[in-house]
Amino acid sequence: MNGRVFVIGLGLIGGSLALCIKKEHKRVTIIGFDINREQARLAKMLGVIDESVENIPEGAKEADLIIISAPVNDTKSIIQALSNLPLKPEVIVTDTGSTKRTIVEAANGLKKKGITFIGGHPMAGSHKSGVSAAKEILFENAFYLLTPDEDIGTSKVGLLKEWLRGTNAKFLTTTPSNHDYLTGVVSHFPHIIAASIVRQTERLSETEHLIPRLAAGGFRDITRIASSSPKMWKDILLHNREILIELLSQWQEEMNGVKELLETGKGEEILAYFSQAKQFRDGLPQKEKGAIPSFYDLYVDVPDYPGVVSEITGYLAQEKISITNIRILETREDINGVLVISFQTEGDRERAEKCILSYTSYGTSNGA
Repeated sequence: MNGRVFVIGLGLIGGSLALCIKKEHKRVTIIGFDINREQARLAKMLGVIDESVENIPEGAKEADLIIISAPVNDTKSIIQALSNLPLKPEVIVTDTGSTKRTIVEAANGLKKKGITFIGGHPMAGSHKSGVSAAKEILFENAFYLLTPDEDIGTSKVGLLKEWLRGTNAKFLTTTPSNHDYLTGVVSHFPHIIAASIVRQTERLSETEHLIPRLAAGGFRDITRIASSSPKMWKDILLHNREILIELLSQWQEEMNGVKELLETGKGEEILAYFSQAKQFRDGLPQKEKGAIPSFYDLYVDVPDYPGVVSEITGYLAQEKISITNIRILETREDINGVLVISFQTEGDRERAEKCILSYTSYGTSNGA
């Protein structure tokens, strides 16, 4: 394919999509715009885009594909602006937002002008943000949901998939409403629960000062999604509030059921509750990328002596294995500490485990 692709918003997602398109379609020109001019400058310097523009009209006028990679509220404003511009009749406009119903509704102005808008949501992310963190492999094997309006032909959807073929993602087509329900269940709602657990723990720590020290390790792991962008999650919750209110009502019923089990002290029923949860959780796909970005962590039991961390990272550097984060769970004299190393992909974690085992006798586990 050839033509011009205009990417609005040059963060992790927008930058990674640009790289995927450049990799797959060598004759395409990528134009970029970001409200943060430093991000746009950096994107061009890193080769993520070919050209940067000062404003949206300049980049949109000759584009064959327009990708909006911005927060939900900003996306709606950008769509409104695009509907007032003289775009190419065959252009396809898409977005990357986490909610779809309100965005697709906002695209009615484009629809009235005969412009094709197809909602999109690549279910991938990273511990890092910004265009400098953009990667060609970010979406590999991830689900990429498309939410075309019912009057959009399959040929247009197929054309968008062809543009995005370099992502190596798994495309699924659904309705905007169904998308918001599905992502509400497996992404938005868990973020609320994680944040609520942290908030409750914070309140309890005001009188129990050991709580912050004890809430390391596993507690941090099960609540780490609560560290996501507060502004982004404010927008997501407001745009998907009806579904989330319904899910929260169901959650309250679930917790009332657990409370009743505790009040009645029925051990067998408590056992059955946890057994059923374990059975379902253990049956979930282990190699699939889901709605919440996976954390590819490797736990390494290391002895306590100076330089052990640089020793481990040195081995990984020799094998050219990149890490995204590293931290120590516990280290005390005469007791092995636990080094937690995070990676971008499952493949990197597997390579790292083989690397460390080949150089050392340290115990490792992936914590799955």
